[in-house]
Amino acid sequence: MYKIMLFLHIIGTLALGFYLVLPFVMAKVNKLSAAAQEGTMSAVKSLNTFAQIGLVIQLLTGGYLMSKGEYSIPWMVIIVVLFLGIGAVGGIMGKPLRLAIGGIRANRSISAESSKLTTLSYIVALLVLLITFFMVFRHII
Repeated sequence: MYKIMLFLHIIGTLALGFYLVLPFVMAKVNKLSAAAQEGTMSAVKSLNTFAQIGLVIQLLTGGYLMSKGEYSIPWMVIIVVLFLGIGAVGGIMGKPLRLAIGGIRANRSISAESSKLTTLSYIVALLVLLITFFMVFRHII
């Protein structure tokens, strides 16, 4: 059972890989045509939903794996805080994505939403890198 949960945990991690490339996508979205912006934002919205599902997989499998291993309390606290941060920022991205898609369809400027999404994408990418670091080097703490 442990190996199956570890496999599912790694699959959930792959879903979060989207957040690592998101800052590069969001940095270029303003330079696209309106149709390409709409397509990009729609794809980002779908992938964000997919990554949120990956987070749920991470929560379930990570809880099981933590119950079967010996981890320090500070490590568990850091991981849970980073996990909640990723979930929160990913969830917060939903509204600016919806507003940007609506703004593109209504021929309005999406610069405010785009800048919010760019900032949020950098934050979530940093959080994913941090949680990956602490997962790989768990004995540091």
